[in-house]
Amino acid sequence: MNSSPAQLLSAQNVNQLLDSVQAFLFDCDGVIWKGDKLIDGVPETLHMLRSKGKKLVFVTNNSTKSRSQYANKFLSLGISVTEDEIFSSSFAAAMYLQLINFPQHKKVYVIGEQGILEELQRAGFTALGGPEDGKKTAQLKSNCLFEHDKSVGAVVVGLDQYINYYKLQYGTLCIRENPGCLFIATNRDAVGHMTDLQEWPGAGCMVAAICGSTQKEPIVVGKPSNFLMEFLLKKFDISCSKMCMVGDRLDTDILFGQNAGCRTLLVLSGVTTESVLQDPSNKTQPEYYTSKYIISFFTAKAKPLLKPDPSKIRLIIAAGRVEKALCLAANGRYNVAHNGGEQ
Repeated sequence: MNSSPAQLLSAQNVNQLLDSVQAFLFDCDGVIWKGDKLIDGVPETLHMLRSKGKKLVFVTNNSTKSRSQYANKFLSLGISVTEDEIFSSSFAAAMYLQLINFPQHKKVYVIGEQGILEELQRAGFTALGGPEDGKKTAQLKSNCLFEHDKSVGAVVVGLDQYINYYKLQYGTLCIRENPGCLFIATNRDAVGHMTDLQEWPGAGCMVAAICGSTQKEPIVVGKPSNFLMEFLLKKFDISCSKMCMVGDRLDTDILFGQNAGCRTLLVLSGVTTESVLQDPSNKTQPEYYTSKYIISFFTAKAKPLLKPDPSKIRLIIAAGRVEKALCLAANGRYNVAHNGGEQ
């Protein structure tokens, strides 16, 4: 964990970061967008990085969408991103089950939304629950036994705006009563920018409920776990020291990058404020941070000199040499000195 104070990213040190990094890993909520509103300057920043040959990867803990759904969201906001550039925690959950050779005859119960269901189905797994179970109610009556599928071998918990008592009981019974049933969490974010104006309860709230009812801790596949980073490293074959994690959260994004040895950049357009960053009790310090949106510095370039109007140039000549040319343009003054002077 980096204990040195974060450096404010500026026009003076941005080139040092750009020259030393091959790939930028971007969080989405609070960095690229808030809710369905694109954050100012993002398209220009991404275009600039691509023009410099940088690899861009979008790593989000928000499990409500699949990679294809995220690609469509990017497109709806005017940004072209391929599925191969997107790594969501919903995808990570499906990849984890594949990598551990989760039995195909076993089912997966989902406390979450369509993104998890779609990724599990694309990976060849049978998934239950999701938004459909948000319509169901638990019957709290005498002599009423709550039934659950005994073939469920894993419960995946992510952000779920349709969370209810029925889902909590179903997931709890699967984990407690089905032998060897896995408890997998997409992430444990406490809050997130589900809309552009407010933070809302995150997946960590749903995960905490199941932790409480089962008295078990989950396998976390999203940030800041090592699983997702190991998957990225295998796919892109780029060393961690050549990657920069860009995020708005200290406890997930920045910690995710630091755990792997990546460069880290915190943007203050999302969850983390400058006061939180600078608080003496904060032990997670990114390498860099921005005081404004990331566009403020990644596109910082010296302003080009305005071309003077030739008709308004007055040359003062002495001893056959040009000592000074004072260029008077309609929109400004330009001092041009020769013989070693500034230009």
